[in-house]
Amino acid sequence: MFKNFVKRIGLMNIIMLVVVISIIIVSEILFLSGKKLDAIFIAFWAPTILGFMNYLKYKK
Repeated sequence: MFKNFVKRIGLMNIIMLVVVISIIIVSEILFLSGKKLDAIFIAFWAPTILGFMNYLKYKK
């Protein structure tokens, strides 16, 4: 089942999604610990990475 998922989505996309999820988690931890400006700065990385993934996917 997992092999089919990896085959359908692609290994690099799964790695990038794990990176994005970890960035969101780190941002939440920073926000809840009181470092709000750092958390907001890091939170902007996730949509940037997702946008870059979309750009590379549809560029031909």
